[in-house]
Amino acid sequence: MFTLLSIIAIGFFLGMRHATDPDHVIAITTIVSHQQSAKRAALIGALWGLGHTVTIFAVGTAIILFNLVIPVRLGLSMELSVGFMLILLGVWNVTGFLRSMPSIRSHADGGDTQIHSHPHRHGDYIHTHPHSHEPEKHSHSPEETPLAGLDRRLGTIGAYQLLRPLIVGVVHGLAGSAAVALLILASIRNSSWAIAYLFLFGLGTIAGMTLITMSIASTFRLVRKRFQHFSQRLALVSGLMSLVFGLLLAYQIAFVQGLFTVHPDWTPR
Repeated sequence: MFTLLSIIAIGFFLGMRHATDPDHVIAITTIVSHQQSAKRAALIGALWGLGHTVTIFAVGTAIILFNLVIPVRLGLSMELSVGFMLILLGVWNVTGFLRSMPSIRSHADGGDTQIHSHPHRHGDYIHTHPHSHEPEKHSHSPEETPLAGLDRRLGTIGAYQLLRPLIVGVVHGLAGSAAVALLILASIRNSSWAIAYLFLFGLGTIAGMTLITMSIASTFRLVRKRFQHFSQRLALVSGLMSLVFGLLLAYQIAFVQGLFTVHPDWTPR
């Protein structure tokens, strides 16, 4: 009984620690950087953890039960998908910031018209864009925002706004499932206990990422109250971090570990 309790405790708390891996935190930060609600951020973190857990549990269980051996190139390709995903998230945030940059002045009809911007929202979408007050001009209607565009395209999918963290979690789980399963097999010989450990590891990951996203969102909300345009700067910083980390990770996997070379080298981690 003591051994089983030890497995339960270790699996859960190692899962929580796993949620703090740098690539996980960077990816989730790009998603919650505009999030105002701690509860909404917690839901995003839980969905990331759920996606991560589903993949790790499915792939890890198959490895444990059937002694599957993942080919080197397939393992490297799964890890490379994380790099591509981080690049995509980074580009998404950086381009969003660049679109929100205000113009300074425009000259019309021989006079100066002051052009400036204020952050505002359409539903959950928060952004800025240039406008003037003489006369008041707005560069788009609420129906023309990116969120509304997604509403039109994906309106038939329920709660599609929450699919992004779920998909990101699935990709991360795909990349880490082999390492987690091999670690379990090296420590726990009983298949049933190994699968139980895998499940508790996933629950720990969900709990850990939920706490992380709540903490990130709460901290950002406090800082926003003191610094104007913090949301836009945060989007830029988190986007650049995600982009740079993703490019470095992709280079490491593609060339240093040799995915695109004749002799690839992969150690699950």
